[in-house]
Amino acid sequence: MANPEEEDNDLLRRQQKQQTEKTVIKIPSYHEVVESSQSKSTPPSLFSPSPTFSQAFSFIKSSEFYSPPPPAATPPPAATGSHLSGQPNVVTSPSPSSSSSSYGGQSRNAILVSHRQKGNPLLKHIRNVRWAYADIVCDYLLGQSSCALYLSLRYHLLHTDYLYYRIRELQKNFKLRVVLCHVDVEDVVKPLLEVTKTALLHDCTLLCAWSLEECGRYLETIKVYENKPADIIQGQMDTDYLSRLSHALTTVRHVNKTDVVTLGSTFGSLSHIMDASMEDLARCPGIGERKVISLVYIF
Repeated sequence: MANPEEEDNDLLRRQQKQQTEKTVIKIPSYHEVVESSQSKSTPPSLFSPSPTFSQAFSFIKSSEFYSPPPPAATPPPAATGSHLSGQPNVVTSPSPSSSSSSYGGQSRNAILVSHRQKGNPLLKHIRNVRWAYADIVCDYLLGQSSCALYLSLRYHLLHTDYLYYRIRELQKNFKLRVVLCHVDVEDVVKPLLEVTKTALLHDCTLLCAWSLEECGRYLETIKVYENKPADIIQGQMDTDYLSRLSHALTTVRHVNKTDVVTLGSTFGSLSHIMDASMEDLARCPGIGERKVISLVYIF
């Protein structure tokens, strides 16, 4: 049997060992925390921000990369005059027409093509005129005041509002606005009617082509005749009286130039022809019943 004294000694040693293994965490009081925070002084900060932006970046002016800004532009005389007259100065933003004029100055003899037309097989058929890509609103810039929008009827059947929005982007910055319609479908009655109506309502000229080669020829022709006068397509009328009388009377049905010579030699002037009776007209050689009725009906 174990000795009771040894058991007591073992129990005392265990209690002492447990007491040595315990760690005591001391929690400071509120007053101790306040006193310790006040006793510590914050170290001085090394960063001292500048009060203003100009002072913070003032060192840039002394560097080699700084160059002084250009002087302010003087206002134009028109602006000064409007200021003196009491009218407000109006600053207009650059319009597509001004941008188109700048493009025309860069390449006057070339058709400017929008980046939207990249991949269009039509460009392969523009051979007689130079063309180049440019950032423009229209599809093809054919001059300073003329442009063209390309439309495929097959594409129009899928996107019926496409032409309307494209014309609206042009606004009123071009005198000649051409809608170049490529007829590439068999049933053309309904889609062509829609395109024609849209073009007429927005003061556009509609040109229909049944092949890409024809589309290319239209663009080339408009560009070549950009600065040509309208005399080429205007009919030339002679100034003599017989030619003018012939031009007026040949518009009457069944009346030809030979009849004009007969009537002119018989009655002498257009006013006498208009005052002549049916019997007087019928006496003229070559003037039959149908021609007499047509002349009397017109006069």
